[in-house]
Amino acid sequence: MEAKNLWRFLFLSTVVVIISLVSWLHLPSYSNKEVLNCDSGWCTSKNRFYSSARPKEIKNPSFSSFSTHDHQSEIPKHPLDPLTIQEFNRVRTILSSHPLFKSSSSYTLSSVVLEEPDKKLVLKWKKGDPPLPRKASVVAAVKGVSHVLTVDLEISQVTSLETGSASGYPTMTMEEMVGVLEVPLKSTEFNRSITKRGVNLADLACLPLSSGWYGTPVEENRRLIKVQCYSKEGTVNFYMKPIEGVTVLVDMDRREVLAISDDGQNIPVPSGANTDYRYSIQKLNGELRLLNPISLEQPKGPSFTVDGHLVKWANWEFHLRPDPRAGIIISQVKVRDPDTLKLRNVMYKGFTSELFVPYMDPTEGWYFKTYMDAGEYGFGLQAMPLDPLNDCPRNAYYMDGVFASSDGTPYLQPNMICIFESYAGDIAWRHAECPITNLKVTEVRPKVTLVVRMAAAVANYDYIVDWEFQTDGIIRSKVRDGNSV
Repeated sequence: MEAKNLWRFLFLSTVVVIISLVSWLHLPSYSNKEVLNCDSGWCTSKNRFYSSARPKEIKNPSFSSFSTHDHQSEIPKHPLDPLTIQEFNRVRTILSSHPLFKSSSSYTLSSVVLEEPDKKLVLKWKKGDPPLPRKASVVAAVKGVSHVLTVDLEISQVTSLETGSASGYPTMTMEEMVGVLEVPLKSTEFNRSITKRGVNLADLACLPLSSGWYGTPVEENRRLIKVQCYSKEGTVNFYMKPIEGVTVLVDMDRREVLAISDDGQNIPVPSGANTDYRYSIQKLNGELRLLNPISLEQPKGPSFTVDGHLVKWANWEFHLRPDPRAGIIISQVKVRDPDTLKLRNVMYKGFTSELFVPYMDPTEGWYFKTYMDAGEYGFGLQAMPLDPLNDCPRNAYYMDGVFASSDGTPYLQPNMICIFESYAGDIAWRHAECPITNLKVTEVRPKVTLVVRMAAAVANYDYIVDWEFQTDGIIRSKVRDGNSV
């Protein structure tokens, strides 16, 4: 009996081991790598965080009907479509042969965008009509003087040139904002001021701050910017470690330091302890529970369609294009009238005109902080690639931005805009007959909205811009700060 029981035990143990091995081989992996990078199909919007290694190209997780764009061969389908890569290159070629640019080896193209056709012509244009003439509007700085040009792409000529006629200064380019940060480090006075505070120059994180306009002699005929720095020692959240009292005034065109304000030598630089905002670094209390994964499922796919830059959803139809200044431009918005069943024009053009940020602090290091984040920095220029499943839900459609650098070379702003349907369990409309009528009628309609979204990171502000379209005919434009408020 003992031998028989032993054989029975060995047989059952072997079966258990085999079953365990088979199960283990077929179960999905829950490694830490998959949670951080979301390489697994089991990963959804609430159980992953940013890793230090970002993919070179973010793939569109939407339905296969939304194919990625071939920007190299893209051609405009609508009069309001943004300039294509081919058109940017043509603009650059045309400008290079113009006397204004031939006479100077140094110039900056602050803006190269579509010059919109006349509104009457756009409204008359129908799909299938011959394309309207394509033109580019260019703002260029040559030898410290601003010029506004119109480049006709049909005849390959500059047809309009205005010099110094506009007040103010053009939007800063990304190259200018990055380039001026190197200027203070060439100053012995600045370096000495930093090291006196016990900060290593290698730990500096500096920001270009628009200086405003106060009518002082030093501002005349100059493009100025101020630079303030932080210490990133011990934290990625360097905003928590400001080097107070040190402000450097820089001439953007000459790349030289004009003045250094240093009045905060007795203000210590804060410690970086417990300032990291990343979940992966924070030591969360064991009693704090993260949310379970959540995902919006659409078995039949999205209800909207995108043809180039034309978006159709429910009874809405509109044109959408990325813009380096405004970020998102919505044009020719139409809604279908329920009575006539015809499309009605409700808005010709909508965009974020400006976002004004006045700090209203009279001290030397703060009084000038009256930022115009759209006009001076550019929402589109500062736009960040949207993170699939976190910034935008499943089934979102992603649109890239194509912009021009300071020398006119086109570059890609990937996943700049997303389009998706939003449903939070709300009710748009309902009615049920009360029992006394003996009519068993109940009508409930879920509240679903179409959202067009982008996110711009302007220094420590993460602006989330949403355009929302509702089935009841309401349009909402929202600008939110995603971290500070």
